[in-house]
Amino acid sequence: MMKLYCFGESGNAYKAALTLTLAGLDWQPVFVDFFNGETRTPEFRKLNEMGEVPVLVDGDRILTQSGVIQFDAVERTGKLGGTTAADKAEVLRWILWDNHKLSSQAGTVRFLSNFLPADKRPDAVIPFLQARLMAALKVLETHLTTRDWMVGDSVTIADISCCSYLFYPEPFGFTRADWPHITRWLARIAALPGWKHPYDMMPGNPADRA
Repeated sequence: MMKLYCFGESGNAYKAALTLTLAGLDWQPVFVDFFNGETRTPEFRKLNEMGEVPVLVDGDRILTQSGVIQFDAVERTGKLGGTTAADKAEVLRWILWDNHKLSSQAGTVRFLSNFLPADKRPDAVIPFLQARLMAALKVLETHLTTRDWMVGDSVTIADISCCSYLFYPEPFGFTRADWPHITRWLARIAALPGWKHPYDMMPGNPADRA
């Protein structure tokens, strides 16, 4: 069975975990103790020299980066990747946009606002990142105004990539009530068979460190 090295607080790991689940692949989580420095150890760096999760291990095959794992799941199963050549290009476009414009802002500002000690938070940086996040959310909200899914007429890995950080409860500048089309889209994703909240799908959550 495939092993996904992950932890519950990681939105990028959630992209991989939810993709594997919705694609119908068998996998099991391997908890990575990020907050106690496991990704910086020599042992973990042998697994992924970038020192990041997610990491997917399938026998002798090791994949890193959430987008790579997502596209590999599409290739394995033929699911979640779009049906036409145009759709597949759109899926890639939105995943690249998410990685650069949405998740990068959401993940960073969420970490700075919630997981750093208060006296170490860069107060000047957080509002700047939140402004960039708001700009990305406006793009997402507009895109979802007249459609149910990011691409085509069914869920794809573009949806999974873009939604990942938006299910987390910690305050980081995103309030679902402010974004009605995003809210309806998130509800459609949460209604999919097999969907679980990241803290239920992967081991590790802030309560463990409380």
